[in-house]
Parts: sequence; structure tokens; C-alpha cells
Amino acid sequence: MAERPVPIWIENFLDMMVSNRGAPPNTLDAYRRDMLDFAAFIARRHREPERASADHVRAYMRAISDKGLAPSTAARRLSTLRRFFRFVIEESGVRDDDPTSTQDGPKIGSRLPKFLSEGEVVRLLDAARAGKGKDGIRLTALLELLYATGLRVSELVTLPASAFLRQNPVLVVAGKGGKERMVPIGEPALDAVQDYLSVRERFLPKSRPRPAAARFLFPSRSAEGHLTRVRFGQMLKDLAIIAGIDPKRVSPHVLRHSFASHLLANGADLRALQQMLGHADISTTQIYTHVLEERLRALVEGAHPLAGR
Repeated sequence: MAERPVPIWIENFLDMMVSNRGAPPNTLDAYRRDMLDFAAFIARRHREPERASADHVRAYMRAISDKGLAPSTAARRLSTLRRFFRFVIEESGVRDDDPTSTQDGPKIGSRLPKFLSEGEVVRLLDAARAGKGKDGIRLTALLELLYATGLRVSELVTLPASAFLRQNPVLVVAGKGGKERMVPIGEPALDAVQDYLSVRERFLPKSRPRPAAARFLFPSRSAEGHLTRVRFGQMLKDLAIIAGIDPKRVSPHVLRHSFASHLLANGADLRALQQMLGHADISTTQIYTHVLEERLRALVEGAHPLAGR
């Protein structure tokens, strides 16, 4: 069956998100999926997406709820629609009203980030170091680097090989929207990467052109030329089992949360943490202050003279 063509205003919207907003590929894919789902819904009502009414938007949000999709998914789709209609209003004479303006977003409970304890991270690192051969050396480098920097997994697997041509204690990372930031690296991570560089050549594909893969720090035989996010996630799950940790609790993003939570618990400045994580707004970083709250609560409960009463 032939794929349904992408409506022109959706295509224009996606082009704008790349050219004007610098949306990264993963974000763009999410926008595309959300808008095509809405387009399919609205097509059954014989209407083009850019001409949808407020009633159409309400019906769509009810349909999402009836399907049992998570409130966070519904909230993301509504956010996408709001961006889309704002674009249509600003860039065309098709309409001058926003059909999403009267639509309330779904209620989402505040969810604290999941993270591992410092001891659990040590167990993961020990399990990685105990791994044999080049795979163990690479996994150790990946894990040390992720826990030392708090990089997003997409940033980690796409690091250029040139990032470690010299032993530089600061890593320059191209984050969301192409924005660069500097992230300091500790000695353990630097040493682990230096060990990995001695075996990196063995991960370069042999049966296909090498230039695409050769530019990445962590090359592979994948179509992208670098270790994929999915494969790295699988590697972490396997490592968790070896370390005696529930694999459902371990992922690249959980390690990013662990990096942030542990830094803050050990006295890191919130603004510095914001810079290292690449958050555009400090309110995003403030979610990690729960670590300090728990630490202070434990201190009071354990040390205050009246705590036992």
C-alpha cells in the first residue's frame, strides 16, 4: 500500500522547524508522527489539517484519551498542534484563529527523574571493567563518559573522533538545535577513553566504505556509521543483569539523571549543572533539587535531637 502523501502545510511546518528552529532529527520525527496522526484523523472528517476547527481538536484529544494513551503523550501532541497552528497563522492567510486556544491540556502529575544510587553506578562500572576484550573496553569508555558528563545518549553516540585527539579535560558538545556547550571531564573518563582509542580501529566496518564511520568516536556497521542509541541501551540492560540491578531501572537517560542528581547532592551549583546538561531553562534543571530535599530530610530525621520522638 502506497504511503499517504504528507499534506503541504505539515511539510512546510516541518521544514520551518529545521531551518528556523534547528530541530534535531529525533524531535522532527516526533513532530512528523504527531502531525500525520492528526492528519489521518481529520481526513476522516473530510477536512485539511490547517483548516481544522476547535471542535475537531477537542474530538481528536478525546480520541487520544479513549485509546488510553499516556497523558504525557497527549500533552506532547497538543503542544505539537499548537506549534503547527501558530505557524499556519503567522505564515499564511488560511486562518487567523487558533483552534487549540480553548483546549485544556491533560493533567500530568509531576514525575521525579529516576536515578541510580552512587553504589549502583559503581557496580555497573565494575561490571563493565570486568568485561573481556575490545567490547569490554568500549563499554567501559561509554559508561565512564556518560556518567562523567551527563550527555544525552544521542550526543554520546555521535561524538566525533576529533573530540579526543588530545587529552582535553573539557569536551565541546553540539546539543539540541546545534547549540554548543562545554562539559568538563574527569580523569577516570579520560583514561577510559584513552584505553578505548587503542582498540577503536577494530570497530570500523571492513566491508563497506569507512569515511562515514571513521569520523565518529564510536563507529559501527550501522547505517548511521556510529553506535546506535538502541544498541547502547541494550548493552546497558545486559550490563545491569551482570551487576545484579533490575535492567528495567537502567537506561542511558537514567544514567544522565544519576549524573545530575549525584552532582547536586554533592554540592554542585544549579547554574553550572544547567550548563553541563544543556538545559535552555533552569526550571528544567530544578527538578533535581529533590535530591537536596531528600538529603536534608534524612539529615534532620537522623541527627536532630528530637527526631526520635
